[in-house]
Amino acid sequence: MITGVNTATVWVLDQDSAKAFFTDKLGLEVRADVPFGEGVRWVTVGAEGQPEVQITLMVPGPPMMDHESAQQLTSLLERGVLIGCTFTVEDCRAAFADLSARGVTFLQEPQPRPWGVSATLRDESGTVHEILQPHRGE
Repeated sequence: MITGVNTATVWVLDQDSAKAFFTDKLGLEVRADVPFGEGVRWVTVGAEGQPEVQITLMVPGPPMMDHESAQQLTSLLERGVLIGCTFTVEDCRAAFADLSARGVTFLQEPQPRPWGVSATLRDESGTVHEILQPHRGE
């Protein structure tokens, strides 16, 4: 029986710039940055108050996939059509202002939704993420 989520993957074009984006701009902390085979690194980040969940920043390619699949995934990244994570925030409008000041590119300003107030942003590899202020009690 599944008891929770430990690691989610966000595909990136460059681990160094992705690590800087997720830590310097989004405010996540580095959990790991270690060699993971020849020319591959295991880089993970996560929210300070949620140690049980981490995001691995992976570049498409071996050993995770073959060359052709890596090229296809890289093409999708470059086109900006992949969806990444939803990050919870206490105040979406305040987080939007803070992240905008840090240079984060938003595709949509905070909007009321049935599930809360959310805004969408694009990371430096082209993946779209959401910041969400969930409705209280949900």
